[in-house]
Amino acid sequence: MSDKRMLKELGIASVDELFSDIPPSVRTEGLPLPPGKSELEVVQEIRAMLSSNITAADHPCFMGGGIYNRFIPSAVTAIISRSEFVTSYTPYQAEISQGMLQALFEYQSYIAELTGMEVVNSSNYDAATALGEAATMCHRVNKRKKFIIPQAINFDKRSTLNNYVKGAGMEVQEYAYDPYTGEIDLDDLRKRVDDEVSGIYVEVPNFLGIMDRQITELKEEFKDPLLVVGVDPISLGMLKAPGDYNADIVIGEGQSLGSPMNFGGPLLGLFGCRQEYVRKMPGRVVGMTQDLEGKRAFCLTLQTREQHIRRSKATSNICTNETLMAVAAAVYLAIVGRDGLRAVAQASMTNARKLRNALSGINGVDCPVLDAPFFNEVLARVPIRPEKLSRVLLRKGIIGGLPLARHVPEMGDCMLFAATELTTDQDILQLTTALEEVLI
Repeated sequence: MSDKRMLKELGIASVDELFSDIPPSVRTEGLPLPPGKSELEVVQEIRAMLSSNITAADHPCFMGGGIYNRFIPSAVTAIISRSEFVTSYTPYQAEISQGMLQALFEYQSYIAELTGMEVVNSSNYDAATALGEAATMCHRVNKRKKFIIPQAINFDKRSTLNNYVKGAGMEVQEYAYDPYTGEIDLDDLRKRVDDEVSGIYVEVPNFLGIMDRQITELKEEFKDPLLVVGVDPISLGMLKAPGDYNADIVIGEGQSLGSPMNFGGPLLGLFGCRQEYVRKMPGRVVGMTQDLEGKRAFCLTLQTREQHIRRSKATSNICTNETLMAVAAAVYLAIVGRDGLRAVAQASMTNARKLRNALSGINGVDCPVLDAPFFNEVLARVPIRPEKLSRVLLRKGIIGGLPLARHVPEMGDCMLFAATELTTDQDILQLTTALEEVLI
């Protein structure tokens, strides 16, 4: 189509009219771009710019709080880079999406075994949206308006949850944690649970890194509200599956299963539930069936989304999902296996204990702050503002812990330090040396 014809179709006289909404005072006569460069020159300039970055790939990283620096086997990247996966989107046409559907079916199967849930969807955007979906699902199940969450929780989860429940007219309440252990304050929780509570949300390990010893008994005491458990899937290599202590819904962040940190995304929201609630669950479920010739085939068994046939009864407004990240999780779990996942969890716990012992020996650092079993994160109280300390550590080439002021305001003088299987003794030595220099 010629330029003149395009302008005529658009009903304008010139291209300038496309920019009529931009005030003349801020318009420029052309972009101030430098002269063109060769590919070699561009590559060299970009590399020089990137060299100033401090990345977890070549610097000690102790940042956690939900997203972690973990080892990703090369095979994971190789497999999900195949065009069949990387270019695939939502498998609307199941008959020509068999490969992707099978991969997602395997993903569902792995997460179901890991969490002890009977049904797993594929999938949610991240753990925060999974929590929002879990809350509204509880409301769909029992029509109650209250949802109870921990006081110590990631800010993004709290914010996203509040956005989700607003349309449903739900109320979010918070229960306290024991200031000495970081575990659930059961007395406070008991006061808040009444006939209007649709669900109780707990985390293991929780946001403060603690593996709460009371969680396995909660469903016994609070039989009526649905029990929603948030998990770190790596920890399930060692810990009891939530399904074993009668969780109704399990959510979690799947980034640790084969996805890099990527400045905070894309992520992977894990979501599973008991079979009796499957028609109240958001998202889609891939099932295995037979075709007309009796051969194994895969299909979208449930897809009560706003874009599909049952749109008037949609359980969610999930317009897409994290398919590629889900495939990465399936590949990761297939490669590491049961024993490998346990080894990763053990290594993380071992390194976290080395980190705790090192931090506890630094003058001015109060560590541990909480007296309870912990997984791979340890809380430390520092004598200078954590946000300032983070900047100082960055200047020394160290990615420090997570300042807690935004997440748990009463712990504004604390940092949450994470260790994974990638944390080395040298990393811990660099951190402690830097802290000793700063806190002199």
